[in-house]
Amino acid sequence: MLEIYGTLGPACGNDDTLAQMLDLGMTGIRLNLSHMSLPQAEPLLEALQQASQRTGISPKLLIDMQGPEIRVGAMSTPTHLIEGKNILLGQRGGIPLPRVITDILQPGMELWMDDGKLRVEVFEARGGLRGRVIQGGVLHSRKSVAIPGCDLWLPALTDTDKENLRAAKEFGVTGLMQPFVRGREDLLAVREELRECGCEGLRLFAKIENRIGLEKLPELMPVCDEVVIARGDLGNAVPLWELPRVQKEIAALCRSHRKAFMVVTQMLTSMEQNPVPTRAEVSDIFNAILDGAASVMVTGETAAGKHPVEVMRYLVATVREAEQYRKKG
Repeated sequence: MLEIYGTLGPACGNDDTLAQMLDLGMTGIRLNLSHMSLPQAEPLLEALQQASQRTGISPKLLIDMQGPEIRVGAMSTPTHLIEGKNILLGQRGGIPLPRVITDILQPGMELWMDDGKLRVEVFEARGGLRGRVIQGGVLHSRKSVAIPGCDLWLPALTDTDKENLRAAKEFGVTGLMQPFVRGREDLLAVREELRECGCEGLRLFAKIENRIGLEKLPELMPVCDEVVIARGDLGNAVPLWELPRVQKEIAALCRSHRKAFMVVTQMLTSMEQNPVPTRAEVSDIFNAILDGAASVMVTGETAAGKHPVEVMRYLVATVREAEQYRKKG
């Protein structure tokens, strides 16, 4: 059966909302551990358990690891980046960035933050880093940050990731999503950690989010259970107009290897604000199923959006319609 995932968060983090989502057909849910640990997420997981007991439905629980992703540091309040304005970068003021980023920044480089929604061009690196905002908006703590065209090598798992894996059984985790997979070695390192903590039974989802992952995709097939076409950061790694082709190519390669794949990111993003999706969004979901996706997932739509139940209603209905159409073909 095709799996349909939501994402846990404050918008759906109560048993009433989660029960409605399960009754509509949600089969699994993702917990993003970039911002919290499994123990810190216990209230959300308790609500999920209560909803499961009420409905008699036991959803799959995927944890999305931190992995080798680089993030903005902690900020006391969100920062509004105004297009055309200059800002400080680094730990000594302005936007807090890890040293792995600040040590290599040079004038002309761009920083893409929050999945590329916010962009800053560095124009000064001596005597303090300064940048100019070229695409503004509100920046929150712990949002992703990347330098297009620059791949930084970090361990596959953070210390926090390892702690979360050791607690996975206790919290009923059924699978993990490994972000920014760069090759077979990343997945083997995760497999080894799973063996050490007695979690060999967890399904391993390999998120394809950068060019290295794309290039190494054939070697990932034997060592993952499912490939994730993670279009957020993948849409930063390649020009956005190339993303549909890249998605089709990944899907075709997965089909040729008989490897399950998931499509995720911005499937119903307009519904974070609106109760009805766009025509383009439902077409996107429909076509993902026709391409052979084994699962689809929404993220911020249910975690932080205004209409999590309606999101799941449209997602499930569109998936079911696509399944019926595929059977006729």
